[in-house]
Amino acid sequence: MKIRKISIAAVAAATALSIAACQKAETPSGTTAATSAPVRLQGAGSTFDTPLFSKVFDAYQKIGGAEVNYQSIGSGGGVQQLTAGVVDFGASDFPLNDEQTRTAEAAGGPVVHVPVTMGAVSVGYNLPVDGLKLDGETLSDIYLGKITKWNAPKIAALNPGVKLPDTAVAVVHRAEGSGTTFIFTSYLAAVSPEWKSKVGAAGSVQWPTGVGAKGSEGVSGQVMNTPGGIGYFEMSYADQNHIKSALLKNASGKFVAPSVKGAADAGAGAAANMPADLKAIFVNAPGDTSYPISGFSWIVVFKDQKDATKGKALIDLLKYVVTDGQQFAEPLEYAPLPKPVQDLDLKAISTMTIAGQPPK
Repeated sequence: MKIRKISIAAVAAATALSIAACQKAETPSGTTAATSAPVRLQGAGSTFDTPLFSKVFDAYQKIGGAEVNYQSIGSGGGVQQLTAGVVDFGASDFPLNDEQTRTAEAAGGPVVHVPVTMGAVSVGYNLPVDGLKLDGETLSDIYLGKITKWNAPKIAALNPGVKLPDTAVAVVHRAEGSGTTFIFTSYLAAVSPEWKSKVGAAGSVQWPTGVGAKGSEGVSGQVMNTPGGIGYFEMSYADQNHIKSALLKNASGKFVAPSVKGAADAGAGAAANMPADLKAIFVNAPGDTSYPISGFSWIVVFKDQKDATKGKALIDLLKYVVTDGQQFAEPLEYAPLPKPVQDLDLKAISTMTIAGQPPK
């Protein structure tokens, strides 16, 4: 079966996704007329999620759901706009830390984390070499600025028999706060004590080397246009732009390429052992087929919705995203949520209230 993918170029060209329509009803004369103005929801955040959200929000609105305007500005921006009351929901590839949680609670009360998808973060590169192999220590050394040429001994040792060019390594990273950065740096911190002590894991870090680009679109574009470039971004950006992805050595010692199955296999353990707040991190997961730079992405919302109309619409949207909306995940190269995670999501959504009362 041929799977049709959305154009990442189109997503990159316009970071604000506006999906508009209104519900129609048949009048006695046989003509159509709008029965009411559509509910409009505002969201912002993860660029990692943008291709999936574009499809899911469009499909939801076509069946009579709310109109959703989503701005692909990065996870950090999404969290900030939620806290500031600018948007109805934020999307983030990192769970809120203690400081962010306190800030959000002071602004609008407790928040709920709803995992909406799982995905793999590709390490894309621009070299005349196929099937480049890297391990965590070597990747860490590249991003620490310790490896500056592609024919460096550490890279050569992982790629015996491969003619590596004497090309400068051009490191690219995210310029803004990013959930993809959180997943990537969490992996590096898990496999490299030096990275953990010097840089750490966060959505925004002090990069030892490299140039910054905005969004997964910007990082993938920079790598694509820079000989010797290397960067990290959601897998579909690599595939749609025909960027080569490195094979990474996983916790079982196997070199694996980013894939939907690899992300799903990595997340299987997390799905079986979810914490009560649903903030599960599973980089460098065990298993022969697990892809090591994988993670959840969350929609983050205030538990108590002050606006009754928007609150009901948001709850309905969340229920759709984590259930019926999962049908769009795999064709767009995301791992669908396992059924146990969907059930936990629905339980979390059921705790949301509207003006302090359970939704009717």
